[in-house]
Amino acid sequence: ENMQFPNGTVITPDGKTLIVGESMGACLTAFDIEADGSLSNRRVWAQMEGALPDGIALDAEMGIWVASPISGACLRVVEGGEITDRVEVENQAFACALGGPDRKTLFMCTAKDSDPESSKKSRTGRIEAVPVKVPGAGLP
Repeated sequence: ENMQFPNGTVITPDGKTLIVGESMGACLTAFDIEADGSLSNRRVWAQMEGALPDGIALDAEMGIWVASPISGACLRVVEGGEITDRVEVENQAFACALGGPDRKTLFMCTAKDSDPESSKKSRTGRIEAVPVKVPGAGLP
């Protein structure tokens, strides 16, 4: 509760932590996942001033790729908020996932904007793919 537009979510490989992108809070928030599935120990995992966390994807080094529409990029951030990598896109990035045979491909859903009517007319939506060094991990 009291989240600021929760959006993308990931679960760590050990199944013990849920991390949520809060778009309007400009942060990633982590929770411990208890044995009964309840959440506890809410904390800011990374503050992301100047970004708008939308879709997110976890990698094997516990870095999180963050699609940030206002940044025109997908950003890789580590706990504490340091941005370690940036993949620029022509338009806005709304979602991302790590996949491919070795999970070292960053797939990014991009478009000129998120307005449904404008998107129908402009048809700028696409899926872009770039290789990355660290493979994906966790869920989804």
